Amino acid sequence: MSKAYILLADGFEEVEGLTAVDLMRRAGIEVVMASIKDDVNITGARGIKVIADTTIDEIDADADMLILPGGMPGTNYLKQSDKVKDMILKYNEAGKYLAAICAAPTVYGEMGLLRGKKATCYPGLEAGLLDAMWPGESETVVRDGQFITSRGVGTAIDFALELITVLIDDKKAEEIAKSVVY
Repeated sequence: MSKAYILLADGFEEVEGLTAVDLMRRAGIEVVMASIKDDVNITGARGIKVIADTTIDEIDADADMLILPGGMPGTNYLKQSDKVKDMILKYNEAGKYLAAICAAPTVYGEMGLLRGKKATCYPGLEAGLLDAMWPGESETVVRDGQFITSRGVGTAIDFALELITVLIDDKKAEEIAKSVVY
């Protein structure tokens, strides 16, 4: 079974994070929500309280994928965390999948990891992708090698289905899309 970690910070965009968790779990992927704080209680950007499964201190680079939801100020907290940066570098060095949506692709961009790769993000934040190649507004989800990026709340289902495609296959993603009437 495939496994993914999603890193949650206070101020994360709930739809982006929880849509990925929900659809991936429906597909049979083990998705672990990890708080980047010392406790599991997280409050999203819209004030929705979430109890993460664990904390970043309890996880390692043993999953197939690391996912960053966007939202503000959640994305800024991801950028400020040395633990998050260390985890990202472990996944990058191991060639494992690194996914991000909305503002969160700028975390990878500002670390210099998207240099020369195609990537997308929330409109207006493209400068944070630094040396990535922005494909334009028409692409809601962009996959380039180990990186999967998406634009925002309105693309959350497309993003989650792409993560399922990457970790399982197109057939499973289509099955999940149909099951949620998408």
